[in-house]
Amino acid sequence: MAERDFRKKRLDRGIKARSDTIFAVASTKEILYLLAPRFVPVAILLLLPLFLESYWNKVLVYACIYGLLALSWDFLASCGLFSLGQSLFFGLGAYIAGALNYYFHLPTVVTIPVATLAGGVLCAALLSPVMRLRGVYFAMVTLMLPLLLMKVVETTGVFGGTHGLSSLAGFPHEMLAIYLAIIGFLVCLFLFRRIMNADYGLILRAIRDDDRSVMSGGINIYWRKSQALFIAGAAGSFAGALMTHHYQFVGMSTFALDYSILPVAAVALGGPGTFAGAALGSMILVPLSEALRALGGLRIAIYCGILIVSIILLPEGFFHYLARKYHQFERIEKIK
Repeated sequence: MAERDFRKKRLDRGIKARSDTIFAVASTKEILYLLAPRFVPVAILLLLPLFLESYWNKVLVYACIYGLLALSWDFLASCGLFSLGQSLFFGLGAYIAGALNYYFHLPTVVTIPVATLAGGVLCAALLSPVMRLRGVYFAMVTLMLPLLLMKVVETTGVFGGTHGLSSLAGFPHEMLAIYLAIIGFLVCLFLFRRIMNADYGLILRAIRDDDRSVMSGGINIYWRKSQALFIAGAAGSFAGALMTHHYQFVGMSTFALDYSILPVAAVALGGPGTFAGAALGSMILVPLSEALRALGGLRIAIYCGILIVSIILLPEGFFHYLARKYHQFERIEKIK
């Protein structure tokens, strides 16, 4: 047969021709085409702990922890609140869980949920007075608050001061901690995507785009922002509480800048505004950082160089690039 008897056809052409928003499907192949990019990464993440060594399982927990912080940052950014204080969320959750276990001997099944909710409430209470600030001014306040709390702990000696609280209750099995981190990470990812695609998320995005117009519609934007701060703070506090019991220690390092800067870098690398980009970025950055650890001080230079080159070459982020390439797959078919 001549070459002109065949043509290239994009795999998603039929779906988009029928509906570009509802994605009406007509065959099993089309259903698999839509489900594969959602199901395969989740399946890989759930199966990874069964094949990784103990050290890399710890790295996987770290990746999920930073992923939760990156998701909380992306959620706030979707509402127009640009934060540099994810370590505030992380540290509050860590200290609440550690203090409840150290002083009151409460088990992890109590401390983690309580720390998650209480951390979200405290984050909203601390940041609500400065919600009227915009852009860099709000970010500066969120950056200073964890540093302020770190100095308070250091000077007053509260919660163990510079020594922290040790010998905390851990998880009965390492696999329990690993899968708790993975499931919490996945639930947060899908919950945030669900929220932002619902009518509630439409209001939050409208507040980001034009808050004055939303106010003119009779909606209290500051109450909505407080709710967004609670949701994001609860996700970060859960990450802190989980880390505290996983390592059975909590100290001033939970307010370190690493927990504020690396989540932002993960979002920038993966692609902002999708939540999946934040998740992908954290799964790339954390293992990459650990893989380069053997290089010592040179690790930071190489790590930063890779990050800078990636952002320059792919300013849209890895997730947007991969999603675009996935929908550009073509197959050869015979012309009827």
